[in-house]
Amino acid sequence: PARSRSSMADAFAALPQLVLEGYRATTFDYDPPADADPTTRVGKERWIEVFRASIPEFSRRAASDPRVADAAALAARFAASFGADLDRVASGDHASLFEGAPTVLKLCRLRDRALRELGFDDCFLDVKTEENEKALATLPGVLRELDAIGDPGARIEALVRGVFAGNVFDLGAAASAALHADGNGGFDATRAGLRRRPWCVDDADTFRDAWTSSPVGALDEDALGDVSEDVSERVVREIPSPWKKCVLFVDNAGADVVLGMLPLCRELLRGGAEVVLAANETPSINDVTARELIDLLPRVAAAEADGTQTCVFLEALDSKKLKVVSSGSDLPVIDLTRVSWELVDAARGADLIVLEGMGRAVETNLRARFTCDALNLGMVKHPEVAQCLRGTLYDCVCRFRRPEE
Repeated sequence: PARSRSSMADAFAALPQLVLEGYRATTFDYDPPADADPTTRVGKERWIEVFRASIPEFSRRAASDPRVADAAALAARFAASFGADLDRVASGDHASLFEGAPTVLKLCRLRDRALRELGFDDCFLDVKTEENEKALATLPGVLRELDAIGDPGARIEALVRGVFAGNVFDLGAAASAALHADGNGGFDATRAGLRRRPWCVDDADTFRDAWTSSPVGALDEDALGDVSEDVSERVVREIPSPWKKCVLFVDNAGADVVLGMLPLCRELLRGGAEVVLAANETPSINDVTARELIDLLPRVAAAEADGTQTCVFLEALDSKKLKVVSSGSDLPVIDLTRVSWELVDAARGADLIVLEGMGRAVETNLRARFTCDALNLGMVKHPEVAQCLRGTLYDCVCRFRRPEE
């Protein structure tokens, strides 16, 4: 229904399933007290250096943006301006930049604002487009591999691992940006080289059991087929979904969404769930936007149909069981008290929330509570985040919880 908005604040609302009491979007304290646990304490100076380390990649992408006149000079201005802003944050002289203490939300906004003020509205567009094409070509093979896994628990774990492997395509983190530049961030290689379990946050078994063991999701083992059979010669049986409607917050373009999140989405659809994909309204780094994802899905459906002889995506799009909505966000992180009304309306009745990516699922919302089941998935691409989680670089986060937990 149409709503009248009395102010810009009325354009946003809280996700219906979010428990507001005690909610803080950010996971890590950017200015922790001196007596914090020294083994996990990361001080303000180190967090600021995380953002400073991103400047070369952002400047390089901005300087080569063909949509901006005099891009190279403006990219240099961005680097100088954002670097100076970080100096002010480090010295504590940031009252004119933002209110209160620094957080990941505020520093992400500061960086994106510095780019947009100079006309760089989407300086990662070309690399997003290029990576989408590569991922679409790889997708049929990934889906065939997943469909060949007859054991439901093993297939679910393979889906989770695929999300982690795709999530390495993150040009906002210096480490993963370097992997991409060196050609070492490929999906297959990353998936094969994932950290061995247990991961630094590892509820994968609990998630698997929630999917396969509930009354709604109970499995007919005989109907799953023989894994030794040629997948092209048999009907791939679904893993019944115990969830009726799932909201999936997606992260990056390319392998992340196409090879990671969309196969997970497909399995939920095949199991009988409705799926809402929530993506950014406005471009930020190499995150996929809702408009880009809407345009991408018919090509994903065609790749699935041509490469696997299944039409899960096509049927879900035709039946409206799969939809894309804008989250309302313009950042690579998200405050779930400020999402679009479009998402609020689409999320009503959802009984599973999935947050994906280091920004949305780890640096924000890792400790968020919900009135339904919730899953956070992300790869750790900052050493500072790894330290806070007692993990290692490229460790994995899989946090699943029931509403009462």
